Amino acid sequence: MILIKGGRVLDPKSGLDRIQDVVIDGNKIISVESPSGRDESVFERVIDAGGLIVAPGLIDVHVHFRDPGLTYKEDIQTGAKAAAAGGFTTVVCMANTKPPVDSVETLEYVLAEGKKTAVRILSAATITLGMKGETLSDMADLKKHGASGFTDDGIPIMNAALVKQAMEEAVRLDVPLSFHEEDPAFIINNGINQGAVSKALGIGGSPALAEDVMIARDCMLALHTGATVDIQHISSGNSIHIIKLAKELGAKVFAEVTPHHFSLNETAVQQSGTLAKMNPPLRTEKDRLMILNGLKNGTIDIIATDHAPHSAEEKNKPLTQAPSGIIGLETALALGITHLVRTGYLTLLQLMEKMCLNPAALYQLEQGWLGAGADADLVIFDETQEWIVERFESKSCNSPFIGESLYGKVKYTICNGAVVYEDR
Repeated sequence: MILIKGGRVLDPKSGLDRIQDVVIDGNKIISVESPSGRDESVFERVIDAGGLIVAPGLIDVHVHFRDPGLTYKEDIQTGAKAAAAGGFTTVVCMANTKPPVDSVETLEYVLAEGKKTAVRILSAATITLGMKGETLSDMADLKKHGASGFTDDGIPIMNAALVKQAMEEAVRLDVPLSFHEEDPAFIINNGINQGAVSKALGIGGSPALAEDVMIARDCMLALHTGATVDIQHISSGNSIHIIKLAKELGAKVFAEVTPHHFSLNETAVQQSGTLAKMNPPLRTEKDRLMILNGLKNGTIDIIATDHAPHSAEEKNKPLTQAPSGIIGLETALALGITHLVRTGYLTLLQLMEKMCLNPAALYQLEQGWLGAGADADLVIFDETQEWIVERFESKSCNSPFIGESLYGKVKYTICNGAVVYEDR
């Protein structure tokens, strides 16, 4: 058994926010109660959490572990280590590997490799075969073999009738669909917002319009079909208004945002170059402030990293040639504390709701809460500790936050009752 004593325990499900002891036996939490003079000799391990936060293990519904096919960037084992270091105990891998996860064989490979790691690795499968946007994958068979949901993340599906068909099948199977929303018809060079910075750099860029029109389409299709839909990595302020309306109309839409989109704006490209290039791009400061308000008012449900590793050689290419994407698992919690909690947009309990409870709700997971009977998945962190972003457990280091001073340090990550990360 493990005793975690005297920590400030947060449970976004019950609203608990109190100094408590947590007792773990095997892979379950067996009690959460007021500190007492219990006999500590009966425990295999005692963790003194005085002055620390004890919360459910974080859940990331949007990671790219590049395995199979692109393991020079990341693999499932190194991705899992990065997850544990960031306080994540469950992650959902996206399907845009090589080959993509559109077959049972590839899906079973990902899940089997995931079982070799210390954290919980789930996987989405593709909505369309080969992510070509032409023919639906065999969603029923893929779900039967363990697919947690479906997405062509990285590539928007332009055929609206096919999207509607996918949503209808998802309703039948009771699984979520996640959508990357960028219409290429409006994009000249992706990864950079079309605006003042792209103009100064002489790059065409990607306008917010490319995102807004796709989100409007898919929100209305979700409303019509009744599908559960995750709108991935929102970057446009206008899109938040669209999603808010869709929710008010009754659509089962989850809105997801990344830490980089609520922490940075388009000017980061001028400081960090390709390290600040991603799809969709960092937008204007006005968009960022609208994202912050969307998090505060509850329109945005989920914080997900879109952890997207690339090699240094790839990111050292010219801005228009380098791939889009940054890593994010090891900085996500600290960015949330630094830019959301310390600035007053969210409480710590609300942050945990968006990083634990709501992600679990999207994928109908048993995790995401902390109480007697819950899975023993926890993160223990110091919300006040300041640290410099310097090194990563990830195989890649493509982050615009290197050298930044952030608040909030993960001290322990516990998954399935075992300590899988400890800050040294």
